[in-house]
Order: sequence, then structure tokens, then C-alpha cells
Amino acid sequence: MNTTAQEPAPKGVPDAVAYLTGQWTVHRTLHDADAGTTGAFRGTADFRPADDGGCVLHVEDGELDWGGAVNRAGRTLRLLPAPDGTAEVTFADGRPFHDLDLRTGRWTVRHPCGRDRYDGTFTVVSPDEWHVHWRTTGPAKEHTQRSVYRRRS
Repeated sequence: MNTTAQEPAPKGVPDAVAYLTGQWTVHRTLHDADAGTTGAFRGTADFRPADDGGCVLHVEDGELDWGGAVNRAGRTLRLLPAPDGTAEVTFADGRPFHDLDLRTGRWTVRHPCGRDRYDGTFTVVSPDEWHVHWRTTGPAKEHTQRSVYRRRS
């Protein structure tokens, strides 16, 4: 897998949470460099206000095809909006994940996880499409993930 592929020119959005709120399709390719295996996730992402009203939930649901086995997969993250249009992203249990600032249309983040490191790049392509690329390096993992989100009509 080519991990240096060029992303489209970014399109800035003034408010990350307002932009993301809604329903999206997700197509994610995954590559484990250590094992030489690849996989794909296809599903949906729903960004909706949480019941408590203090944040927006990012709920993904779909199927992961890995090594010929297809299983149900999903995750939930929380976005805590800031007045300046940025957001803090946490795991469902409240642990910090990363900050998010899409005002220029592109944002890079780093998340340490044990001795491994997750480096992510978020790119807004259009009002209806955005991409995320994660590269995980460390003693336990050598992975890449590329996700394309498209707004559902």
C-alpha cells in the first residue's frame, strides 16, 4: 500500500462539529505491514448529539473483511465542541484521543497508545466528503488505515 498518496486540496470549514453532524458512509482500507495482510471496513458513521446534549457522538457500524473473514464491527467516539470551531475527540469512555481543527481543511494529530504511536491526517475534500489516514508505528503495530467518508443524502 502506498502511504504517501497525495490527498486532494483541503477545503476549510469554520466549525468541525457542525460540518461532521449528519450521516456518512465509510469505506476504510487497512494494512498490517508486519503480517502483510489487508482488509476493508464498509459501513456508516452517524454524528449526532448525545442524549446529555454536551457533545456529539460519532457512531460507526459496518462489516470488517479481514483475512477472508467478515465480521460486524463498529466504534463510538465523542466530540466535545469548542467555541472557536475546533473539538476535542475522546473515546466512548471519556479517555482523551485527539484534538480536531478543520478550519484550514487539513489537520494532523498524534496519539500515543502504550509504546505505539498513531499519526493521523484529516482532510476535508468537499462539503460532502472527508478523508482520514492513520499510520500506527511501534513495537506492537505497523499499520495504515485510509478512510473515505461521504455524506448520505
